[in-house]
Amino acid sequence: MIRVRELRKHYQVHERAPGVGAAFRSLFHRKYKTVAAVDGIAFDIAAGERVGFLGPNGAGKTTTLKVLAGLLHPTSGEVRVDEFEPRRREDAFLRKIMLVLGQKQQLLWDLPPSDTFELNRAVYDVPHDQYAETMRELSDLLQLGDLVKKPTRTLSLGERMKCELAAALVHRPRVLFLDEPTIGLDVSMQATVRDFIERYNKRYDATILLTSHYMEDVQRLCPRVIVIDKGKLVHDGPLEELVAKIRPDKRVSLRFSRPVDRGDLAAFGTVVRHDAGESVLDVHKDEVNGVLSRALATLPVSDLTVENPPLEEVMSELFARGREGR
Repeated sequence: MIRVRELRKHYQVHERAPGVGAAFRSLFHRKYKTVAAVDGIAFDIAAGERVGFLGPNGAGKTTTLKVLAGLLHPTSGEVRVDEFEPRRREDAFLRKIMLVLGQKQQLLWDLPPSDTFELNRAVYDVPHDQYAETMRELSDLLQLGDLVKKPTRTLSLGERMKCELAAALVHRPRVLFLDEPTIGLDVSMQATVRDFIERYNKRYDATILLTSHYMEDVQRLCPRVIVIDKGKLVHDGPLEELVAKIRPDKRVSLRFSRPVDRGDLAAFGTVVRHDAGESVLDVHKDEVNGVLSRALATLPVSDLTVENPPLEEVMSELFARGREGR
């Protein structure tokens, strides 16, 4: 569904020193430097896949999404979405895709969302019967209720985001580019949006490329992740594979029935956090079984859990390694 080969997007950025004199001189002679927002990345995404697109701020994620949506022209490289060349912005292509930016809105501020829905129906020339069916499905999936009848300016951020998603999906796009769709939402609303994205993917076999700084979004929705840093591809594969590669250990939480000294835990692994009643250890994945057996035999363990390290820590370590390597 999505094919990217050696994609590059470079910008010429004007540079000048501070001060009035430098500003005046720049009117006649300017110095530019080339900034590589995206620098030779390549990947394929099959129809119906949900893929996380990760990277630190400034990595080139949003630029890539805008190229895939046809809003930006690549400097070089090949980009195809369902065999269409996005930069041509053909009608058939635009009917298949949608780019949702969590920090931008298309809803008309002083009008109810239903007016924006109807406007988008007209723009995409959606038949009235299909539009009515789609809106019933979206209203059910997102639990819109009477929200669509209230002026947009009176809605909370979470309510607006639900209506933004509905407005974006009036024409039933088969490819969704989602850039921070849960940004600024509370925990409950984030869960609602994640659940909706998953159900939409399954109902319409939609292909989804998702960027988010909330790792819970990625863990819940994306079996596969593509990671870029400074415009270059760092990882493309299963999320579990990335976690195992960067942090080949497990996070073991032990709860005790009576206080335990921190010093007594050093033989079991690296102590991440400790108080008298509970400790958290990092243990190499190959040693987990042995450590648990010894802990149960020698410590007053009342409860335990074994998990992967938090994805936030995995990503931080991955990007730190990248900075050290440059």
